[in-house]
Amino acid sequence: MKRDRAPESGDPDEDLVGRIAAGDVPAMRVMVTRQLPRILSVATRMLGDAAEAEDVAQETFLRVWRNAGGWRQRNARFSTWVHRVAINLCYDRLRRRKDVLAEQPPDIEDEGPGPDAGLMSEDDPSRRVERAMQMIAPRQREAIILVYYQALSNVEAAAIMDISVDALESLLARGRRSLQALLLKEQSDG
Repeated sequence: MKRDRAPESGDPDEDLVGRIAAGDVPAMRVMVTRQLPRILSVATRMLGDAAEAEDVAQETFLRVWRNAGGWRQRNARFSTWVHRVAINLCYDRLRRRKDVLAEQPPDIEDEGPGPDAGLMSEDDPSRRVERAMQMIAPRQREAIILVYYQALSNVEAAAIMDISVDALESLLARGRRSLQALLLKEQSDG
């Protein structure tokens, strides 16, 4: 049985990606098992919608399957590349949302309690943070998700976002200030 261990390059996924590029279906299953939870988490937090996040994850892994042969370790670690693919797909969906909003009048939303109203209070801190996260600038949200929710280092997050560590730290600082302001405003309004 072949083990999935880190090759000499230091990227733990290099051997697996090579096997995927050669059409190895079991290797793809291993990769999905490894990466799916993180990709779903990033996409859910970026989009604020679990169903859309699942679609993004599926498309991400389709792209991995089709393009594994094009990934080169010298350009970026595989986990960096796969995160970038997922985040780009999220941005595509966010842009489409804006296009749809501009073209069609909004539906009138039912202001009554939803079917899940009893499951989680609107005052629940995690719900408040989720709502605030959807209101901050997308790049700030991306930086916060990668560093605080995905527990990536600043260097790894900056590589995924294709920016310098200083730029990432600036996004994080602005994102934290934006979140704080939104949460304080909501608290004073409530």
